[in-house]
Amino acid sequence: MTVMTCKGFRAGGVSAGLKKNGALDLGLLVSDRPAAVAAVFTRNQVQAAPVKLDRERVRCGVARAVIVNSGNANCATGEPGLAAARSMTAAAGAALGISEAHVLAASTGVIGVRFPIGKVQSAILELVARLDANGIPDLARAIMTTDTRPKMGLREGREPAPYRIVAVAKGAGMIRPDMATMLCFVVTDARMDAEALQGTLQRAVDASFNRITIDGDTSTNDTVILMANGASGAAIETAAQQAVFGRLLTDLLADLARQMVRDGEGVTKVVDLTVRGARSDADALAIADVIAHSPLVKTAFFGEDANWGRIVAAAGRAGVFVDPDRLSLHFDDVQMVADGTGCGADAERSATAVLKRPEFSVTLDLHLGDGAASMLTCDFSLDYVKINADYRS
Repeated sequence: MTVMTCKGFRAGGVSAGLKKNGALDLGLLVSDRPAAVAAVFTRNQVQAAPVKLDRERVRCGVARAVIVNSGNANCATGEPGLAAARSMTAAAGAALGISEAHVLAASTGVIGVRFPIGKVQSAILELVARLDANGIPDLARAIMTTDTRPKMGLREGREPAPYRIVAVAKGAGMIRPDMATMLCFVVTDARMDAEALQGTLQRAVDASFNRITIDGDTSTNDTVILMANGASGAAIETAAQQAVFGRLLTDLLADLARQMVRDGEGVTKVVDLTVRGARSDADALAIADVIAHSPLVKTAFFGEDANWGRIVAAAGRAGVFVDPDRLSLHFDDVQMVADGTGCGADAERSATAVLKRPEFSVTLDLHLGDGAASMLTCDFSLDYVKINADYRS
């Protein structure tokens, strides 16, 4: 098993009583030295208190810690919610002996419930005592809600000196690509200035978390935080070094994004959707976005029904130019549509066999140009409805 450690960082998790089942629900991630910080947040206009607080604090470009809870979103909680988020970071800062201005916060759980700050404050000392260089798995478990398994990843770079990038994430529902997806915390023992780090993170998020969907709902709490403390001695400065770091980060976040979709609420099918042959990449992405979010397409995936008409119909309502008579469509290597018409019963039988696989690809070619875009989507199952029908009970 890969050891999820990164020089100069410690993490941990405890049960503070925020979850009814007594599971880990409070986590802490700490750098032993000041770290450059970058972050990307939800675009939802309804934003949780920790998101509002973090937006202000990351502007200074330096952070030392992130305290995060599950079981309560601390969203739509008014001024008491903002006060609770500040108290949460103040308690962590005091216990760690660092400025609360360098402590960020994140929350996930039910929206609109008053935040039980007393429980968090009572658990802080135990949480700090449990911090460990090998504590990333406990942090990953502490941030889970409807996730069935923790989500972690590691990538390693070599130039200008060996360094690591380690990340944890959570997300199984309320997932739509509109900045990031639920919560993700990334640390690296490489050194990079905050401005370069922010641009690198934004590009990595756009190519990973912004290309997945489970149910089309953008959360109020979506947060991705990246801290770089330089403990490895690897200074990422040249354009070539930054490009390599960016590729490693993007690959890591794409891995976590796929882990999220695979663990999506009620998901039985994971689908790599590609639209190519568009007039531009933007047109291709617009079409992919509509197809990936279509309930009719997603329920057909669940039913293992090769109903290609739903896919081309979704493409036609994306608001960009499509020539229906030039479309071709493949499920894996099975061609379903050529020149806008179906390829017959044999093709449909072969495509139905493809849809019985847990993971497969769908490729729509518009034959109009060189534009292309991809997204990762999934099916809508009966279990998704059941999970979300009684989420609060």
